[in-house]
Amino acid sequence: MVTALACILNNRAGKASTDNEPVKEADDDSAKWEAIREKEDFFALWAHQIKTPIAAMKLLLADEEPDMGDCKRELFKIENYVETALNYLRFEGMSGDMLLERTNLEPLVKQVVKKYSTIFIHKHLSVELENLDITILTDEKWLSFVLEQALSNALKYTKEGGIKIFTRIPEEGKTSADTEIVIRDTGVGISSEDLPRVFEKGYTGYNGRMDMKASGIGLYLCKGVCDKLGHKIRIESEVSKGTDVVITVCKEKVNIGNLTKM
Repeated sequence: MVTALACILNNRAGKASTDNEPVKEADDDSAKWEAIREKEDFFALWAHQIKTPIAAMKLLLADEEPDMGDCKRELFKIENYVETALNYLRFEGMSGDMLLERTNLEPLVKQVVKKYSTIFIHKHLSVELENLDITILTDEKWLSFVLEQALSNALKYTKEGGIKIFTRIPEEGKTSADTEIVIRDTGVGISSEDLPRVFEKGYTGYNGRMDMKASGIGLYLCKGVCDKLGHKIRIESEVSKGTDVVITVCKEKVNIGNLTKM
């Protein structure tokens, strides 16, 4: 009797599972198509954006004596667009492309700043590095990507003054093992209406709409990368005074559960 009842229950469970399979397949197909549409939207915008520095470079090279400084800056923009596209494609498989290790922050930050040195010089902006000689647990390649995105945005929206990169101990309520990396600029700032949405995919805000070159993908990727690394990222800003991008990292340990979360 018990055996017969068990067989009946197993059959019903099997039938229910079979009945749910088409729904699950439909959900999977819908998610796949949504991912495809998102990529199409991104690369459509990306193709439109990368045409601008390419066109500018063509005009510069048409001159008998082109300004090599201007040419290098346009080439730098093209290289950055290409790197962003590659990182966008790598992001989905990021969990399998991470190497967490103890890393000294100072040489990493200096390398990122050096990459943008021509932009600092061209815009006559100062750069200040402070209290960066610390060791943190992170993936050097992916943290460099986050720092580059933050620095690129800071340079884009800062016309005078400069940028300061430093570390500090978080405010009370955080453990002593945490440290904050701050990228501070003296740029146009972000409105209070835009701040809650800056990490949303495709959201460019007022500054992005005025700039006409923002994709709304950079900060979204930064947030995703930080989540997977077990770091935290937030933005503090005031219009006409500047912006702080704050990345909280752990100096000693990372919660393993954060490494596959997303």
